[in-house]
Amino acid sequence: MTQIQRVKRTQKNVLPGFGLSLGFTMFYLSFLVILPISMIFLNTFTVEWSKIWETITEPRVVASYRLSFGAAFLAALINVIFGVLIAWVLVRYPFPGRKIIDGLVDLPFALPTAIAGIALTTLYTENGWIGQLLSFKVAFTPLGIVLALTFIGLPFVVRTVQPVLQSFEKEIEEASASLGANRLQTFVKVIFPELLPAALTGFALAFARALGEYGSVIFIAGNMPMRTEITPLLIMTKLEQYDYAGATAIAAVMLIFSFIILLVINLLQWWTNQKFI
Repeated sequence: MTQIQRVKRTQKNVLPGFGLSLGFTMFYLSFLVILPISMIFLNTFTVEWSKIWETITEPRVVASYRLSFGAAFLAALINVIFGVLIAWVLVRYPFPGRKIIDGLVDLPFALPTAIAGIALTTLYTENGWIGQLLSFKVAFTPLGIVLALTFIGLPFVVRTVQPVLQSFEKEIEEASASLGANRLQTFVKVIFPELLPAALTGFALAFARALGEYGSVIFIAGNMPMRTEITPLLIMTKLEQYDYAGATAIAAVMLIFSFIILLVINLLQWWTNQKFI
């Protein structure tokens, strides 16, 4: 046995238990993720394809697709803009009460979504504290859905961007300023490329979370067919009618589109890392 072979064999044994750990990991993921997802498709194809196509292309269902994906995308986009701003303030500026605000960012994680929906509805109805001050309706409109999805998705962006800002060395900004760059140029050329991968990750997480949200939306949406009815609500309606094949068919469509969108975002994030590294 040559010396190189001995080194390779030694390196393989540096971290013992790899086989057992890998087996447990695959079993755990299969049991909790792969198996439930597989059952969605298996249960869907228990009926004829024509029936499946008729279910997933109903005008009411298509309208719910547009609303769910559009509202989730818009909410995630809003969260990227304001989430980066909030993370910037929390990291860069010391001020009284900063730790309290930092803790409040995680409130949507701990707060039951139904309670969040009730609270937002109470505030933004026409007689609510905020709603009565506005000249337009928020509750029981698509705008209310976007508001609820923005509320539950904000922590994903803030907590993804915050560690990147904390690890960013201020000496790099000082070097940029010493070379004659102004603040805008420093942000665009130096800081933004470092934040972009984290911001895209936060966008993907917020979008995925908003896409499947149910509890906080059904109260503020009004659930009017063709107008404010989200896809998860239609899935619940199908289940209540014991139409399990129809429910899983709609869920399968949501799942496929979610995979496609997340794949595109991950490819964009990979391209961004390759471009700026």
